[in-house]
Amino acid sequence: MRKGKIDLVIVGADRITKDAVFNKIGTYMHAVAARHHGIPFYVAAPVSTFDLARTESEITVEERDRAELAWCGDRQLAPDDVKVLNYAFDATPLDLVDAIITEVGVLRPPYAASFRFIREKEEPRR
Repeated sequence: MRKGKIDLVIVGADRITKDAVFNKIGTYMHAVAARHHGIPFYVAAPVSTFDLARTESEITVEERDRAELAWCGDRQLAPDDVKVLNYAFDATPLDLVDAIITEVGVLRPPYAASFRFIREKEEPRR
């Protein structure tokens, strides 16, 4: 990004709430770096990932086992008394997302209006 060799960033999503995109750890940092460098940041995800009844604060993010970070094979990397946070996902606020690409169309801010479009598309399936 710093060298100007990146035109845009596209990531996936495991869940999309009213105010955030949840994806693998590092997605938030990519979004922040893209914003800093003026690079568009897109999310590509199927409509099935949308959870528009919830907000970021209502989601409990999976924490993985401490050993995944504290050990590499049989070699201990962190002493037993060192606390470790090992989240499986991070949340990226929607204000860092330039568009969400879905199978029913491209959603753009303001997302409240775009999400109404998603709800309308889902109605026949229910």
